[in-house]
Order: sequence, then C-alpha cells, then structure tokens
Amino acid sequence: MKKSIQIAGAFIGVIVGAGFASGQEILQFFTGFGWMGIAGGVLATIFFAFLGMNLTQLGSRLQTDSHKDVIYHICGKYLGMAVDFIITFFLFGVAAVMLAGSGSIFEEQFGIPSMAGNIIMAVLTILTVCLNIQKVISIISLVTPFLLIMVVIISGYALSTMGLDFSEIQKLAESQTPAASNWFMGGLLYVSYNIAAGAAMLAVMGGTTKDEKQAGLGGILGGVGLGVLILLINVAMLVKMDVVEGSPMPILALANEVSPAFGLLMFAVLLGMIYNTAVGMLYAFTARIVKRENPKFNIFAVLFGAAAFGASFIGFITLVGTVYPLMGYLGFTLIAAIVFTWFKGKRKAVERIGSGVVLKQ
Repeated sequence: MKKSIQIAGAFIGVIVGAGFASGQEILQFFTGFGWMGIAGGVLATIFFAFLGMNLTQLGSRLQTDSHKDVIYHICGKYLGMAVDFIITFFLFGVAAVMLAGSGSIFEEQFGIPSMAGNIIMAVLTILTVCLNIQKVISIISLVTPFLLIMVVIISGYALSTMGLDFSEIQKLAESQTPAASNWFMGGLLYVSYNIAAGAAMLAVMGGTTKDEKQAGLGGILGGVGLGVLILLINVAMLVKMDVVEGSPMPILALANEVSPAFGLLMFAVLLGMIYNTAVGMLYAFTARIVKRENPKFNIFAVLFGAAAFGASFIGFITLVGTVYPLMGYLGFTLIAAIVFTWFKGKRKAVERIGSGVVLKQ
C-alpha cells in the first residue's frame, strides 16, 4: 500500500504543474460551464483513474524504464513510432513551459525579472533529475499532501464566505470563455492533454514495481486524487467568481483573499507544483534518449535541461498556446489506444476462461 500511495502522489505531482498551476486551466475547462462543470470534473476523475491504472500496470508488466515499450505495446509498430516521437517532443516542450512558468510566477508575485525564476527552476530541476528514479518519485510525491491541504483550506474558506447566489454564479461563469464547446468535451480535453503530458512518467513509475496490482492501485488512487483536486478548486472558483474573474492566476487570487501570508504560502506550493512537473518531464525525456544506467545519463540531463532553459525564453503564454492544444489531439489518440488495449485484454481473458471450461467438460 505504501508503494501504491507513493505512485499516486507522484502521479498527482507530475500532472499538477501542467494542469493546475495557474488555475486558468480549471477555469477554462470546468468553471466556465457553471454548475455543469462539476459533471465534467466527475467525468475527468473516472478517466484519470482508468488511464492511470492502465499505464502504471503496463509499465509494471513490461518493466520499462522509459515510455517507449508501453507506447509500442498499445499503439503497434507504425503508430507507436509516430506517437513515441511526438510524446518525446512534448516532454521537452512541457519542461520548457514549466521553466517559463516559474519565471512568470516570480515576476507576478515579487516583480523580479522572469529570468531569475527560470534559472532557479532550471538548476533545481537538473539537479533532481540526476538522482535515481526512486528518489525522484519520492521528491515528486512530497508536494502532493501540501497541495491537498491548501486546496481544502481555500475551498472551505470560499464556501464559508460565499457572497453570491446560485443564479449570479451561473451568470458570471457563463460570461467566461471556456476552452471547449460543452462540459463533456471540456472534461475530455482536460484529461487528454494532461495524460499526454503524464503518460511517459506514469509508465516509468509503474516500471519501478513488479506487482501489477500495486502499480494499478497507485494509478487509480492518483486519478481519484486529481479528481478531488479538480472538484474542490472548481467549486471554490465557482462560489468566488467575483474574485477570480479576470485574474491571470485564479488560485493565487483565492489564496490572497484568505490572507497575504496564505497567498505567499500558496506561491511556494505553486512553485513546488511547477517543479514537480518540470522534473517529471525532463526525467522522462532524458530516460527516453539515454538509458538511466548509462554513465552519461547525468551529462545528457544537464544538456537537455540547459536546452529547455533556452527554449523557455520563447515565453510562457506563447509556449502554452502552442504546446497544449497539440498535446490535446495526441492525448485522444493515446486514450483511444489505451481503451482498445484494455478491451482486447478483457476479451482474451474471457476467451481463456471459456477455453478452460470447454477443456474441463
């Protein structure tokens, strides 16, 4: 159970930087649909748990140390080759987005030049990636409990100080510009781009244990944890639409509403979220190019980290606008392949049971 909880914590840790850091993601994919956004959150929870279970179990079964084996297993040789290439590219892209995001947060909170934030995050990320995978998973898992506590406090405060009625909330929510045409597509698209970002690290995490049930339980718990976070943040933003409306970083706006000191604490947690995702992406990218046991792994980690740092100067908003939509489309391909593989496995299991019954007769 301890290993499953560690995998779950790391699963949440890898996803939160790309999917939660600013709060804009939850606002655009869920809150913008008003109360129906809660249904989108439930849908996302189910998909995260199902996909997390499958990817960690496949990683465990194949004992993989990179996403390559899992992708080829679920997508086949030719589609697998294309998906493998695209995922590898996106791992690097998301790492660059996270470094750029850290610079933006420093600039937003303290007025410090964004380059300072980029440098600090790049150095910390590279140093962490040079550790072994067990230590990386342990470090990534650390921020998850703090994030859950902070979100529970923010949600509790938001509900207890709610100053809008239900019709006002719905009206303000509908005035937002959502990222999809309806709540159902919003939930699917959100899972899609996040799973495209997290699939590689999920496979690697599953490969750290030979117990498929242990790995699968970690994936389920991580998916449910992500769902709880989505629902709590979504509800908090709904009842505080008058506070978050127009804010570039809604989560930080809600935290500052509690108190300036709490806002500062949330700033630290946001950085931790971005750090987690940056570490997960850079580790998975480096492990795909160079085996972890290769003596030159750390040298390549430094080189790739420096390259991501260089790419981060393209700008946070530009990178997000380019990388995330493309990831969403890739995510649908991945989700379809995972669901197909799961059904195929279930069918084979039924056929084996049927053959066994015939043989007994």
